[in-house]
Amino acid sequence: MAEQVKVVTRRLGVDNTWDINTYMQHDGYRALETALKETQPDEIIELIKASGLRGRGGAAFPCGMKWSFMPKDYSPKYFCCNADESEPGTAKDRVLLEQDPHAVIEGLIIGSYAIGADKAFIYIRGEMPLGHERLTQAVKQAYQHGYLGDDILGSGFSLDLIVHRGA
Repeated sequence: MAEQVKVVTRRLGVDNTWDINTYMQHDGYRALETALKETQPDEIIELIKASGLRGRGGAAFPCGMKWSFMPKDYSPKYFCCNADESEPGTAKDRVLLEQDPHAVIEGLIIGSYAIGADKAFIYIRGEMPLGHERLTQAVKQAYQHGYLGDDILGSGFSLDLIVHRGA
């Protein structure tokens, strides 16, 4: 059995990773720079398919397969992240949103680029006040550093990200 390589959770335990400066000191937003400057959207979808990356929900559906279903000539396109965490007994979303929200944002931007989305949404349940606070602050920081908004990193790709908190 192959050793598991932690990708999503590799920064958990590092202090203050919800701040963009700390996140960037630990390779944050480097994958986004590579994606936008060196990779075409279709190539990203194929990389994700080859990686075997699956959704973190109960169905564990292959992400690359899901992304490949998006029609190429359809507009507008939206990328949605459901951080509701409504599966009984789970706490996977809360940990990421509280401890490493920039990782969620960076992945969402790359996924949006891959499918050609112009808007992205994150739904976070109302019972996650710390996650909502840190995510909202991380989104503001990402806009301030040019990782969200118009012409991200001079790539011509633009994306608006909206965070919606449930009741």
